[in-house]
Amino acid sequence: MRLTKHEHATLVLSESGRTLVVDPGSFTSPLDDLDGLVGVVITHEHPDHWTPEHLTRLQKAHPGVPIYGPEGVRNAAAGFDVTVVAPGDTLDLGPFHLVFSGGTHAVIHESIPVVDNVGVLINDAVYYPGDSYTVPKHAKVSLLAAPVGAPWLKIGDAIDYVLAVKPERVFATHDMTLSVAGKQMGDARLTWAVEQNGGSFVDLKPGDGVEV
Repeated sequence: MRLTKHEHATLVLSESGRTLVVDPGSFTSPLDDLDGLVGVVITHEHPDHWTPEHLTRLQKAHPGVPIYGPEGVRNAAAGFDVTVVAPGDTLDLGPFHLVFSGGTHAVIHESIPVVDNVGVLINDAVYYPGDSYTVPKHAKVSLLAAPVGAPWLKIGDAIDYVLAVKPERVFATHDMTLSVAGKQMGDARLTWAVEQNGGSFVDLKPGDGVEV
């Protein structure tokens, strides 16, 4: 399986001529030339993780492609047919086996409502928590997509999250709100964290991919 990082929080997984898209949001360039798209997963309703324009474009290029997300995504994306997934649900889409976890978005501020959020484990190897610090249960994570920059994120918490998950490899995601210097600082902290348990940091820029 190959993972390709796109801008901000968008991930594209490819396996056996099939493709899965996760969180095509407002900071992400159009996703074209995808082979055999079998599904779109949206972790939560915030626009940096999905837009009507992305979903319309993907469905036009891949008629009938299903969209999955928590209840809050179905409510926010009222013009689209969203199948609701919740923590504990599993799903098979072509060569991809998905296990959902979590339940809620990390707290931004007491004045801002906490929305639904699901993390997703893909093929028992790749884990992306969405906007949360949910640790996947009963899984040895081969590659962790770790958020590194957000209004809800403190770098010390991001370090603790990587220490808790203990992945074999980690890369930084959710990063478009950071300056170049801020991204470099975040990468360095995640590198230290993953190395404490014998893992390694993978430096992925938009368009870069890695085999899992």
